[in-house]
Amino acid sequence: MTDTAGPAADASEAGTSTSTGTDIDAAAVGTAADGPPRITPTTRVLLHDLAVRRDRDEWIVGRMATRTFVALPAAGARAVELLGAGLSVGRTEESLRAETGEEFDIADFVGDLAALGFVARIGDHAVPDAEPPRASLPWLRPRHVRLALHPVLPLLVGALLAAAVVVLVRRPDLLPGYRDLLWSRHGSVVLLSGAAAGWTLLLAHELAHLATARAAGVPGKMRLGTRLQFLVMQTDISGIELAPRRHRLTAYLAGIALNLSVASSLVLALAPTEPGTTAHRLLAAALLLALLPLPFQCMVFTRTDLYFVLQDLTGCRDLYGDGLAYARYRARRSVRTVRTARRGVRAGDRDDDPSARLPAHERRAVRLYSVVLVVGTAACLTFMAAVTLPVDIALLVRAVRGLGPGHGLAGNADAVTVLVVLGGVNVLWLVTWWRNRRSRRSAGAT
Repeated sequence: MTDTAGPAADASEAGTSTSTGTDIDAAAVGTAADGPPRITPTTRVLLHDLAVRRDRDEWIVGRMATRTFVALPAAGARAVELLGAGLSVGRTEESLRAETGEEFDIADFVGDLAALGFVARIGDHAVPDAEPPRASLPWLRPRHVRLALHPVLPLLVGALLAAAVVVLVRRPDLLPGYRDLLWSRHGSVVLLSGAAAGWTLLLAHELAHLATARAAGVPGKMRLGTRLQFLVMQTDISGIELAPRRHRLTAYLAGIALNLSVASSLVLALAPTEPGTTAHRLLAAALLLALLPLPFQCMVFTRTDLYFVLQDLTGCRDLYGDGLAYARYRARRSVRTVRTARRGVRAGDRDDDPSARLPAHERRAVRLYSVVLVVGTAACLTFMAAVTLPVDIALLVRAVRGLGPGHGLAGNADAVTVLVVLGGVNVLWLVTWWRNRRSRRSAGAT
């Protein structure tokens, strides 16, 4: 994920479509299939290939092909197992009654599973199936990238990083500064080379996510997106939710590991070069470009790689969505409290706390994250309004004024380059934002 007018960044989109609850019922996620035929106690169903993973007191059940997942209690996971083994609806109810002493409506449960796209056939009737989302680089097989999940790989990355740190401790003058990006006196050359190097590193970063997820059997798809004012490239690896925790965390951190590896290698290559030479300036500029995305990863309120690590470690289903809902709830209550105080009446509890339905460990994490979300978003947008936007406008105005026969070939080339690179990125942000907004509206309507 990159923005040539700001820090390079990335967010691997690993959010899953899940639902929680204490019942056996599964909430529909995604596009529901057409209405299934009538289900009787003697009905048997054929399930698609489903994966199951235990997560604390619940079970994550999902279909990798469609990247659709649901969180079920133990009884729900057991029902899926029994139905998958070929038991009829009635026999499944009897087995669950014998095992738990409780009554379950398996017919409704099968309907919910069909809406999720988990059911291939109900009795003799095939259930219409949605076309699975396309994957990036479909020719890339798990066997091609199995080394991405090898336990020795993190040790190699750590050793490379440690070697670079030792060099920097001995040679602190190698630490890059913003002036290292200005390695040429021609602004057009700096912009073009920086854009080329930035997008190359960005693509490598996303390929690291994709390759690691693919090694775990997850399809994955790369696409452009927006995070606040940033234009990003993001990799949907939602299927990683069904993988073991080590694989999940490795996939989330693969992009950061790649940036650190590239930066460490550049430090080692920079050490023997002579300061002031072209090679030294180019390596220093590349080192800074490799390091620029890393501070952005701490901006977890924009759902960066570290956000998904945080979400996984806290055990939250949708940390961003729940945090946003809680922040909106607190804002509504604050506004209502101010209004009622002015009128001299007591504020009533007319709005339910959305975090109250969450388990205790999720509720604490969501409420704390909502503070980070509000403060971080406000600071980011303030910086954009006060710094980034004025600088972009000033550069674009200067570029427009720099066009014309009186500015020479070099001056016109610089102006055109600024307009193409800087203006192009902003136009691409607008197009991407609008496209994704329309997609979300279409999905919501469906």
